[in-house]
Amino acid sequence: MGSETHAHHDDHDHDHHDGADHGSFKSYMIGFILSVLLTAVPFWLVMGDVLDNKTFTVLLIMGLGVIQIFVHMIYFLHMNTKSEGGWTFMALIFTVVVVMITLIGSLWVMYNMNKNMMPTMTIEQMRNLP
Repeated sequence: MGSETHAHHDDHDHDHHDGADHGSFKSYMIGFILSVLLTAVPFWLVMGDVLDNKTFTVLLIMGLGVIQIFVHMIYFLHMNTKSEGGWTFMALIFTVVVVMITLIGSLWVMYNMNKNMMPTMTIEQMRNLP
């Protein structure tokens, strides 16, 4: 009976080592600290009006947002090339493509709305509006 429990225990351990990284307290803390920094820095950039160039500020915030997506995927979702036979890496590539389409599309839409929808009025003309 002792050998049967040992064999069952070995099978049970084998089931848990499928290549997925389950993370440790240290990796979760690193992910948490990076996430807080990647949230606080853009907030500080906007609220403190740190940079004079608004376009650069927007691009910097979007870049930090992309980095934060990767931090979440690596430290919290445990996505790497070894997990689940590489399928999580394929999900990572898919996510990168979707994020790029979303970011570029959002910038394109906002630019076109600003260019085509906003009236070109002077401050004096705006004051005389009803």
